[in-house]
Amino acid sequence: MARVKAVILAAGKGTRMKSELPKVIHKALGKEMVKYSIEAAMEAGATEQDICLVVGHKAEMVKEAVGNQVSYVLQEEQLGTGHAVLCAKEFIGEEGLTMVLCGDTPLITGETLKKLVEAHEAEGNAITVLTARVDDPTGYGRIITDSWGKFVKIVEQKDATLEEQRVDEINSGMYLFDSVILSKALAKLTNDNAQGEYYLTDTIEIVKSEGWGEVATVVVQNVDEIKGVNSPEQLQEAENILKKRK
Repeated sequence: MARVKAVILAAGKGTRMKSELPKVIHKALGKEMVKYSIEAAMEAGATEQDICLVVGHKAEMVKEAVGNQVSYVLQEEQLGTGHAVLCAKEFIGEEGLTMVLCGDTPLITGETLKKLVEAHEAEGNAITVLTARVDDPTGYGRIITDSWGKFVKIVEQKDATLEEQRVDEINSGMYLFDSVILSKALAKLTNDNAQGEYYLTDTIEIVKSEGWGEVATVVVQNVDEIKGVNSPEQLQEAENILKKRK
């Protein structure tokens, strides 16, 4: 098995949490949310040395809560998911695989991430996207496939045609890349869009247009696992699900 690294996005403010704490260190069942992502990455094969948190808002508080077993990079300005990963480019390097995870998804399991790694290696993909099928895909990026079921692209809600909006397979925001391909794609990333942000999903377009390898998906079995926490209500919901699991 290839070496597995994990970049965990943990720089956001989390304004909807209505709290002074950085979002990712709010606790679910007494444990900081970001620690669930760290543990899941380790269950999927990453060591503590191979985990890097991209921190920004109140970075010192996050570091204090998580400890110094993992690495950190600072994202001073919030210029999109692509920019966050770009901040970790030295950590990513060219060896093995790099998983990109979120610091606010405490329900993701190591078992699912392990399946992501296994599928990626078995299929020889350049990028494998973790996806889910949901009853109401509103607000999520849709996974567009061709008539053979092969991955074509991810389209954001605001850019989707009516037909694309009816697609029920959505992007979880979690990915597995070959590190060398991710590094090459990040070097070509631009912020040439209405928001002036760097989107991580653009790396998929780059890899496909350059012909650098296959992009495929793994559909998560339990849609709860990809739920992000953006509000106190959602944190409560995540805690309830974690309790049931125990």
